[in-house]
Amino acid sequence: MAENNGYEDEEMTVELELEDGSKVNCAVITILTVEQKDYIVLLPLDEQGENNDGEVWFYGYRENPDDPNEEPELIYIEDDEEYEKVTDAFDEYLDNSEFDELVDE
Repeated sequence: MAENNGYEDEEMTVELELEDGSKVNCAVITILTVEQKDYIVLLPLDEQGENNDGEVWFYGYRENPDDPNEEPELIYIEDDEEYEKVTDAFDEYLDNSEFDELVDE
């Protein structure tokens, strides 16, 4: 009989280091593909592992195809038009999912 260590139900999280050197733990909501590029959608969490304002962060996302164990690279989106396309894709994702289960109103 296989053991269940609880990992299946656990949310995937990443730790982001901000420009000021502080670190923020974020829940990974999804990875979106927009115009053949991958983007990651993150929900920043406080010390209690909660998000009270519903704000999400978008980053470009790139994995090393030669080394799947390497940490993925997160790329800041500087282009407003590109950012807009990603937010539109995320809105569409929300329309097709049960996102409100993740965020308590």
